[in-house]
Amino acid sequence: MNHLRIDPIGRLMAVPPGPLAAPRLREIEAIDDAALIVRDGRIAWFGPARDAPPPDGAPTVDARGACVIPGLIDCHTHAVFAGGRAAEFVQKIEGRGYLEILQSGGGIHSTVAAVRAADEAELLRLARPRLARMLREGVTTIEIKSGYGLSAAEELKMLRVVRRLADEGPQEVVGTYLAAHTIPKEFAGRADAYLDAVTAAPVLNEIRRERLAEFADVFCEAGAFSVEQSERFLTACRGAGLRPKVHADQLSSMGASEMAARVGAVSVDHLEFVDDAAAAALRAAQVIPVLLPGCSLFMHTPPADARRLVAARLPVALATDFNPGSCYIPSLRFVMALGCMMLRLTPAEALAACTANAAAALGRQDRLGAIAVGHAADLVVLDAPSIEQAVYDHWGTGVRAVIKSGQVV
Repeated sequence: MNHLRIDPIGRLMAVPPGPLAAPRLREIEAIDDAALIVRDGRIAWFGPARDAPPPDGAPTVDARGACVIPGLIDCHTHAVFAGGRAAEFVQKIEGRGYLEILQSGGGIHSTVAAVRAADEAELLRLARPRLARMLREGVTTIEIKSGYGLSAAEELKMLRVVRRLADEGPQEVVGTYLAAHTIPKEFAGRADAYLDAVTAAPVLNEIRRERLAEFADVFCEAGAFSVEQSERFLTACRGAGLRPKVHADQLSSMGASEMAARVGAVSVDHLEFVDDAAAAALRAAQVIPVLLPGCSLFMHTPPADARRLVAARLPVALATDFNPGSCYIPSLRFVMALGCMMLRLTPAEALAACTANAAAALGRQDRLGAIAVGHAADLVVLDAPSIEQAVYDHWGTGVRAVIKSGQVV
């Protein structure tokens, strides 16, 4: 069952289990001329090939001259949606801001209309090739948020599509309830009433009964939900077993990160405007900061100060934020390169941010995101001699194999 031998390996990046903060963030052992053995879908042994146990007949993957890394984890996406927003893309180029487009009736509202018009089968049909493309780049685990339905029934519809994708595999798909993404048009001026509707006991009980999500998320920002409203939403969801996450400090600093620390959030995502006090609160509460440089690139806005967060000994993660409006970038490998070019992370730090720390942002650091005995054998064989070369030449470097739980997928 799921036995495999990868031998020889040009270079094995032995990322340890997360979360990894400085100085461990850079301390990733690179083992040249290595081998790795999988038993029952888990890593059973790894190290120099000369020390490997003798072959036992298990299938062998030849990674000669290649770099082997843990399976990549995209811990923040909105990959289930319908419609497109190319016109809005042009408006951003012309200088219109996110809130300006939103307040004029565009932005997320156009995606909401498209999602409401689509049934589950259509949303599933649209999402499958997106996940397949991500898999070909080495993404073995992906988080997907709702948030484009903006009513109890439509949010449940989106989460059921996410659950179908999880059931189909081969990727591990994690659902997040983002009903508090923005205020729908029909609740304009009545944000509290909307939150009452999407945190009603029957709605949260249905999510729990069908196992539709593990996390709840909120966009805590001017023009969306206040700190007090966000905390109320997350507290209600936490009571139903959904662990908190927060879209925080993306457009302004208004106390969202401190609130996230207060409610025990697993991660805070964006952080373009995080300050030192918020960073200290996140560190004290052991919250994972998830940075989204693709969004800054797409929106023409300054990125988060990753080096300051690393210096504060926070275990920084990276994700795509793939969505139709503010980051139409599905490539986590490209985002790793952006993490180096825009955020000034080293390639090894970017790798840890998309593996060990991304696993921690999804509460899966005990079994995913690392090269460690007992961890799931989620692995990527990159057709490059080193992680530095693979990130530097992210367009030209191919993927020889993607392995999920010991099976080449």
